[in-house]
Amino acid sequence: METSSDNRIEAITLDEATVIARNDEIEKEREVAMRDLVEDNLFSPLRAIANGHAGPWHVHLGIVEGMLALGLKDRAGADAGTIGLGLGRLRRVVREYFAICDSYYKALRRTSAQEIETIDMARRAIHDRGTRQLEEALDGKVDTDFETARRLFTLICVLHIKA
Repeated sequence: METSSDNRIEAITLDEATVIARNDEIEKEREVAMRDLVEDNLFSPLRAIANGHAGPWHVHLGIVEGMLALGLKDRAGADAGTIGLGLGRLRRVVREYFAICDSYYKALRRTSAQEIETIDMARRAIHDRGTRQLEEALDGKVDTDFETARRLFTLICVLHIKA
């Protein structure tokens, strides 16, 4: 019998072969997103559940043949399939997010608090837009909530997505 505690990610890994070289700020964001995601999330991969698998889930994020791949393992460690998502709808918002993050980190070093706040508000707005686009891409494949999708979007941004 499946319980709500089964509908979660228990562990998450990133395909290090597809990860760009990270600076300290990006590495910190990655660590926080991974920790927060595992601590509190809602994740129900619909096809895996329909095929008899049950969580909690181990998820491996990577880029395979230009697509985002969420490799799944079930509670028993068995392969529960892969969810593939086209990256086309996310590319632009990921690029925008990288650009605003770069501006934000530069501003932290030499800009007033008011300017930093303005850039941070724009950064959060772009991140929210990316999260909503990810939720749309996951619709019909994974039942999740906004906060889980938000943390997944952060991790997707860490992966190397070729322009």
